Amino acid sequence: MSNTNEFETYYGLPKEVKFCTKCVMSNQRPASTVEFKHTADSKKTTMQFDENGVCDACRTAEIKDNINWNMREEELVELLNKHRKNDGSYDCLVPGSGGKDSAYQAHILKYKYGMNPLTVTWPPILYTDYGLKNWRNWLDSGFDNISFYRNGKVMKLLTKLSIENLLHPFQTFILGQKNLAPKIAAAHGINLIFYGENEAEYGNPIADNITSLRDKSYYSFDHLNEIYLGGVTVPELLENYDVRLSDIMAFLPPKADELERANIEVHYLGYYLKWTPQEVYYYAVENTGFKARPFRTQGSYSKYSGIDDKIDDLHFYTTFIKFGIGRTSYDASQEIRNKHLTREEGVSLVSRFDGEFPDRYFEDVMKYIDMKPEHFHDLCDKFRSPHLWGKDASGEWKLRHNVWNGGLND
Repeated sequence: MSNTNEFETYYGLPKEVKFCTKCVMSNQRPASTVEFKHTADSKKTTMQFDENGVCDACRTAEIKDNINWNMREEELVELLNKHRKNDGSYDCLVPGSGGKDSAYQAHILKYKYGMNPLTVTWPPILYTDYGLKNWRNWLDSGFDNISFYRNGKVMKLLTKLSIENLLHPFQTFILGQKNLAPKIAAAHGINLIFYGENEAEYGNPIADNITSLRDKSYYSFDHLNEIYLGGVTVPELLENYDVRLSDIMAFLPPKADELERANIEVHYLGYYLKWTPQEVYYYAVENTGFKARPFRTQGSYSKYSGIDDKIDDLHFYTTFIKFGIGRTSYDASQEIRNKHLTREEGVSLVSRFDGEFPDRYFEDVMKYIDMKPEHFHDLCDKFRSPHLWGKDASGEWKLRHNVWNGGLND
């Protein structure tokens, strides 16, 4: 592999591109971002590799194979008993839009462990038909739900700004999804929030099982001048975009005093129960009426992950542009760690599908945010880091390095 140190790097990414020796993920994958301070030039912590070239996520998978899951389940039962209520009120909260993960979480907590979860939905930006059906099937399998439809005008504006300033179509959705849960939990006197997979399985450096909402990893409303929405500070947003503070309250985190009073804990069910995406999918199909896409997701070979939002496919295309990592790299790496694919099979899938342009819903997304397609493509070129991308003899953009060693500079 040739050295690319002479090329400029964006986003604080490592100059030298390396690929994990066990999966197909590269060291260009951001391991964590502080979403409220995320700008196009922000520094990011990327996934780390050990001396043998193995990534954080693969090392976590190795640890997972040696965990005593019976003991972890006992920890879960102890936690649930601590928060369990016998007066009919909600004793835990599960955020989700009806995908396989949230369907599994809520169902197993209620029907195996006897909890009474309130499900909470920050809806997708643009529901797919089958995503909306899966959400309804999830609730019809036995759950109360609060679905919060935010200010549509502001949602469109922030989505457009996040694409123009960050090439990050999902930022506004992620912020709303993250911040709605503690607000609803506090309002209903719920002290326990469950998410699904432990993010450490993807190389994210977080605590093993619990995050306090008073932890430094969470911004509060009191940091208003430091908060970015769509790559724009809140004061700039209010001054320049005809937006009131009341219009964006749903997107902002709780106030510090609210967090202090609520005493909310966030736990990851994947810490307590062995989490295998394919098995989670089968469980959701059997118990909540979840159905996969009737066709392959563009940019990958999968049919059942992240299928509820039309903009989801475009989001993974932008990660390919910014980091050289498309949806197949994510899907195949996870399946290699779960021993459902060999690395060789993963490499072959990446070479075939990674970076495929998602044209199925592209026009719908552009119409929604009132953006010309040519402008989006120009933005993609602007956000390509020179150390990752170059043009071949015909003038086409090519990755300088890829996992099958067939890049422009390999």
